[in-house]
Amino acid sequence: MIGKRLFDAVSAIAGLVVTSPLLAAAALAVKLEDRGPVLYRQTRVGKDGVDFELLKLRTMVVGAEKMGAGFAVDQGDSRITRSGRVLRKLSLDELPQLWNVVRGEMSLIGPRPTLAYQVEQYTPRQRKRLDVKPGITGWAQIHGRAALPWDERIELDVWYVENRSPRVELKILLRTPLALLSGTYKGDTGGWRASGAARKKP
Repeated sequence: MIGKRLFDAVSAIAGLVVTSPLLAAAALAVKLEDRGPVLYRQTRVGKDGVDFELLKLRTMVVGAEKMGAGFAVDQGDSRITRSGRVLRKLSLDELPQLWNVVRGEMSLIGPRPTLAYQVEQYTPRQRKRLDVKPGITGWAQIHGRAALPWDERIELDVWYVENRSPRVELKILLRTPLALLSGTYKGDTGGWRASGAARKKP
């Protein structure tokens, strides 16, 4: 665990340094579009059920969570800004979460952090997701991301928690670049629907 924390911190700091010009350009685009805040801050549930403040580049109009579909976001959502469409397509809106990793609230690899109302609906098995720090990328992200039904994503995350190893984490890191280009929309099956058995074997 000490080794993973050190790897996370060093990698996140390096990532922030390397991507700082890109972050600056993205932040400027967000600011110039509507003069609203650059960062979007949202309370998420972390390891052991402890809340923390997730950071993202803002991709939607100010107050979007109180409009339309609320926290759900579908492709073509009218609340998404022009710059936000580009940031979401390239997953650049997630870059500020490297700071969450530096602060120790997240890891590079782990289940994506979810909202409190979602955690409240977890089964005892699904709560195993909270046994590890949430991550920027994870086993569910390289197997379909938001295109998967919710319970299938959860099962993939639970599999990761039960079977995590250096080999599994290396596979996640190697497959993440392609997965990042697949988008972040909830889509027709990304909500709280039932599904078949999740893919589990690495």
